[in-house]
Amino acid sequence: MSDPAQRVDAKRSTTNDYVHDPRAHPGLRAIAIIEGIKGLLALSAASGLELIGPIPLKRWVHELIARFQLEPDHGAMAWLANAINPDSVHLAAAAVAVYAVLHLIEAWGLWRDKAWASLLGCLAAAIYLPFDIYALIRHPGWVSVAVLAINVLVVWVLARDLLKRRK
Repeated sequence: MSDPAQRVDAKRSTTNDYVHDPRAHPGLRAIAIIEGIKGLLALSAASGLELIGPIPLKRWVHELIARFQLEPDHGAMAWLANAINPDSVHLAAAAVAVYAVLHLIEAWGLWRDKAWASLLGCLAAAIYLPFDIYALIRHPGWVSVAVLAINVLVVWVLARDLLKRRK
């Protein structure tokens, strides 16, 4: 390999190669842990909805309406109280369970350094950015700034990972 062009090509291929060792990507590991925790919490919430059932939930909503002196026949809480039934609780639990499984699959994929998991996580976090910006405009404060900053950081880390894989 005495030709200078071959040496440059060899150097370029070794410096731009993506390292497929998951331990080489601590950002992905950190995001995987967070996504795994979110998935487990959502799975717990879905299980809780199924275990509790509609009767206690409806009672708790009525207690909230009374506690905060809300209009029992109008408004979002009244609508929620009327919407709670066995079918709606099963539907909500199923939706939360799907959300949980999606986050757990993403966490597994990020932990195992899978490109599809970086894409899934990048898209999932990017979907929240307009809502985070809206929340920052409507409710400025350190919490809104922190949530936006964390989501931007997650999108950046995952997008950077995807770009490194393409080189």
